[in-house]
Amino acid sequence: MIKDLETAIGYRFQNISLLQNALTHSSYANERWHNSLLSNERLEFLGDSVLGMLVAEYLYRNFPDRPEGELTRMRADMVCEKTLACVAGQIGLGEHLLLGHGEEQGGGRSRNSILADAVESVIAACFLDGGIEAALGFIKRFIFVEVPVTKLHNADYKTQLQELVQQKKNQTLSYSLIGQSGPDHDKKFDVEVSLNGKPVGTGSGSSKKRAEQEAARCAIEALFPGTI
Repeated sequence: MIKDLETAIGYRFQNISLLQNALTHSSYANERWHNSLLSNERLEFLGDSVLGMLVAEYLYRNFPDRPEGELTRMRADMVCEKTLACVAGQIGLGEHLLLGHGEEQGGGRSRNSILADAVESVIAACFLDGGIEAALGFIKRFIFVEVPVTKLHNADYKTQLQELVQQKKNQTLSYSLIGQSGPDHDKKFDVEVSLNGKPVGTGSGSSKKRAEQEAARCAIEALFPGTI
């Protein structure tokens, strides 16, 4: 069955345990081994950086006429949860995931956050197994096929908020984690964004990064109504 996934990915692993690790959700690792370190979370951490770097290089080389802010928004669109979940659907990644009983019953195989994280984990597994070329091969096949040249599907609210507040001098934005809840396999993070030390927005998400984006979106709506 895992060979079918290799075929869909377009890459044969020398060390198949890396791919198996990429498919192991924390809920499964906690139920089976009582050790979340055996899940795909560490691979997800690495894959996020590998993906971001390769997409940034691609945009830098292929769009020399675009300013930094626009490139940042294009990258955010290409690596967002929705985009990665669509990639997971293309390769049937959900059916290969190892999930704990509760996550299985709760529809985890079709949850965008889990699918997106698993795609990042697979990218990291490709990178560790075959180097940067293996990771790039995956990204070329599934990420570079639809570059948001005009209308973006997913706004980078943090960048947009930064650009808006910088229209005035001496403006400082900061993000703070104000709470988290839920089990390890289904965490919820709460973040507050402050402008010059004054809270201007809060947001929640399945990761700190997503919570920060939501907090920035709320801040834009409060400070610059009608902008988004």
